[in-house]
Amino acid sequence: MYKTQCRRLSGLIGVSVKQKLVGTLPQCTQTARSVCQLHRSDPSSRLTYQHLSILRRQYVAKNNSELHQRAVPKRAPVIAFADERDDSVERQVQRLQTIEPVVTEEMSTLTEDAASQKSSVSGMEATSDETPHVQVETEEARQARQDRQWKQLKVNWAELPEVYTRLAKMKLTALVVTTAAAGFAMAPVPFDPVIFLVSCLGTGLASCTANSINQYFEVPFDSNMNRTKNRPLVRGQISPLHAVSFAVACGIPGVALLSLAVNPLTGFLGALNIFLYTCCYTPLKRLTILNTWVGAVVGAIPPIMGWTAATGCLDAGALVLGGFLYSWQFPHFNALSWNLKEDYSRGGYRMMSVTHPGMCRRVALRHSLALVGLSSAAPVLDVTSWTFPVISLPINLYISYLAFRFYREGSRSSARKLFFCSLWHLPMLLLLALTCKKPQKDRREAAPLPPPPASLAVAPQS
Repeated sequence: MYKTQCRRLSGLIGVSVKQKLVGTLPQCTQTARSVCQLHRSDPSSRLTYQHLSILRRQYVAKNNSELHQRAVPKRAPVIAFADERDDSVERQVQRLQTIEPVVTEEMSTLTEDAASQKSSVSGMEATSDETPHVQVETEEARQARQDRQWKQLKVNWAELPEVYTRLAKMKLTALVVTTAAAGFAMAPVPFDPVIFLVSCLGTGLASCTANSINQYFEVPFDSNMNRTKNRPLVRGQISPLHAVSFAVACGIPGVALLSLAVNPLTGFLGALNIFLYTCCYTPLKRLTILNTWVGAVVGAIPPIMGWTAATGCLDAGALVLGGFLYSWQFPHFNALSWNLKEDYSRGGYRMMSVTHPGMCRRVALRHSLALVGLSSAAPVLDVTSWTFPVISLPINLYISYLAFRFYREGSRSSARKLFFCSLWHLPMLLLLALTCKKPQKDRREAAPLPPPPASLAVAPQS
């Protein structure tokens, strides 16, 4: 019923649409032809779609409420002057012949006069009294400028022994070896020259190692102090790697000699002293005033090393000799640092003279008086005779008197006198102790006789 009506309805719609399309087809054809003619006359306005996949050179513009997609026009190539011509027009260029100049006698005379006038003017300018505005660099300014510049480090092999001497702080090393030799000589055993030389050599090498590593760590701080600004690493005479290599080359043989050729106890003390000086005393100098006490322990170990090198064990006599060095260092160093407090403050070191000046003076006096008590303890511990406390009393009282003046006044002159007194006090004290050393026969007489063996103690039976 409805099938026939639906077919009629679809047929009517299709016929009406077909009529409309047939009516508008001529108009569409005419519009397409006009568009083609327009694009042929103006190629720049053509629609291009070859770049739709890559949209880097296209944009969308809205004109008259319609969207049109156009390509960005390329820039016109720059045409050189030589290529700027029309191929349709032929240009004819006529080559002109070169004209050689004709020089006459008058022209030559004129050129000679002009040259002579120019030379005379330049001579007058050269001989004028006006000084040129040129800044002349002095020798000091040139040297300062060259010092600030980066330059390649060159080692002068002729100066290398002197550099090693300053890197090892040879004066301080000599003092360390002297105190170790005094400890060896004070030991209550027969003197062995071979062990004595080997122990002194190993102690000196260990001291060179500690001093070199200390300078390696303190280069940026030593450069700010007048006392240490001329050290080899600060001046760049050798490289840091060279200094560390020198320290290793001294430290390994030194500790090996003390451990293998002398005894393991002395080698352990040598390695311990290197560790305390480089890893404890050196960093503590910038942290706390306790560095002075740690440094005093470091200075007290060398005479103990000399004693153990001779005896192979730690006795009370070794501790007495170490106590001499421990107490002596406080008046010595505190007096030295008192006159260098500005330098230590500039370098960033926390010394008693900088942060605790009152304590600096009290500690110097206290340990100066302790030297009198240690001298009296030496004969009690059977290290020296009773003559030693008597003959050492004048020098101990004198350094105590100077320490008392330093405590009361706190002036530079009193500190200087105490420092110079400490320089001769220590060798004099050790020399007096060596001269008053207790003879070995007295030690044997004072020592108790060992008990007889059990087999001899039983009486034979009849």
